[in-house]
Amino acid sequence: MKKHIMKKIFIAVFAAVLAAASLTGCSDNDEKGKQKQITIAIVQPMSHTSLDQIRETIISELNAAGRTNIKIVTSNANNDTSALTTILSNHQIDGVDIVIPIATSTAQSAKTVFEGTTTPIIFAAVSNPTAAGLTGDGCQYITGVSNNIPSDEIVKLIAHFQEDYKKIGFVYTSSEVNSVSTINAAKAYCDENNISYEEASISNLSELQTAVESLISKGVDALYTGNDNTIASAMATYTDIAYSHGIPVYCGADSMVADGGFATVGVDYVQLGKQVAAMVLKIIDGESVSAIPYETLNEYARFVNLKAAKTLGITMDESKLEGFEVLVEEDGTSHFGE
Repeated sequence: MKKHIMKKIFIAVFAAVLAAASLTGCSDNDEKGKQKQITIAIVQPMSHTSLDQIRETIISELNAAGRTNIKIVTSNANNDTSALTTILSNHQIDGVDIVIPIATSTAQSAKTVFEGTTTPIIFAAVSNPTAAGLTGDGCQYITGVSNNIPSDEIVKLIAHFQEDYKKIGFVYTSSEVNSVSTINAAKAYCDENNISYEEASISNLSELQTAVESLISKGVDALYTGNDNTIASAMATYTDIAYSHGIPVYCGADSMVADGGFATVGVDYVQLGKQVAAMVLKIIDGESVSAIPYETLNEYARFVNLKAAKTLGITMDESKLEGFEVLVEEDGTSHFGE
């Protein structure tokens, strides 16, 4: 009798253990099956072709990765510095998981707003991360992709199309660290190689016409503007003034050529967006931000605008076009984004 009772007790206990194990296993599987939602905030200081292209590329790359747990929110400060801080502060309060600030000013604001947190900041299109204070002490949660352009390539670009040029005019926005650092590097290269240049900086777009006309009056043969968000948003104004005097406008991005610039060896913002998205996915997969150093572009874009060339009366034979992709045809047909 006792043996019979003990057997029943053993069977009951064993069944209970199995049931508990079964429940535990289901719980583990449920936890593994649930993916924590990752909220990614993409913030840009204003809207223009280059910045919009970065944003859209990042979004399309992240969507293509098939991660169903990613939520993307986008914000635009519309060139309002105070709004930029407010936007980032709201994202910080909302507890977003990753911030992607586009352009130097946005990245610097993000660093200030998220200081003291462990929220990863993955910047996009910062020409000089070190000068912008985005590397070193206190930046262990910051990385990203720089859009720096080698200064010697800028001068070689101009010489390729204008072998007999005598003087370069540099135009930039004084408040944009990214633009200033690009122009400073170009000026240093010119100084080292006895290349003549003039420069003109603006603090806002209302000064652009005067700045361009002042350089033209000083006898420049070519104008160059790097990754300057303010001037990129007003390419039509910039090129109208320059081309009316027969002066080509060289620039730092394919999008600026699409908007009227003559030629670029510079940033392919699709490539930049892809690199940023790849970085974000690494972090989502558990890689430490501090273990991912900031990157520069894997390759540079070489584009030319044949409509601008026609307006300027520049003959574009095969030797001139070799190594360059036609972004805008003579009739104005654009291949940008294709």
